[in-house]
Amino acid sequence: MELDLQALGRGGGKMGSKDRLEQASRAAKAASGSRYVQHLIDDEQVRSSLLSAFEAARGAYERLGNGKPATTALFEDRKLQEELKRAAESLRDASSSLREAPAKPVKRRGRGRGILLLALGAILAVALNEGLRAKVLDLMFGAEEEFDYSSTTAPATPEPAVATGS
Repeated sequence: MELDLQALGRGGGKMGSKDRLEQASRAAKAASGSRYVQHLIDDEQVRSSLLSAFEAARGAYERLGNGKPATTALFEDRKLQEELKRAAESLRDASSSLREAPAKPVKRRGRGRGILLLALGAILAVALNEGLRAKVLDLMFGAEEEFDYSSTTAPATPEPAVATGS
């Protein structure tokens, strides 16, 4: 991305305002394609971290301008040290958030198909395997009681066949 900074500045030389606007438009389009810019636009946490860092840095800059030498202020002014620390922490948070890849939605293809195949396989296994079918029926309806039937009565004796003579 090439950008003519002089053309974007105030009084950018001989370039007309229409050309500067066109140049700025091209720069904005190029920047909007950046994943970092998109992440900055989409993520509220990154924006708040950058804003917090800016405010802390501005406060530290104002404290440095209070008339003391910079080295004295850095070593003795506790509020200045806290402002600088807060600015550094906010910048660290923003940069780590920007480095992280934005979370992409996970595509779960074939999940329904896998469940369907599993169900179909289970149905076929129950239908084709008699031992498995018996276990499933026992689980669903309770085990069948197996018993031997023994009669307490004596079997009827067959009547003798009568011979018919002719």
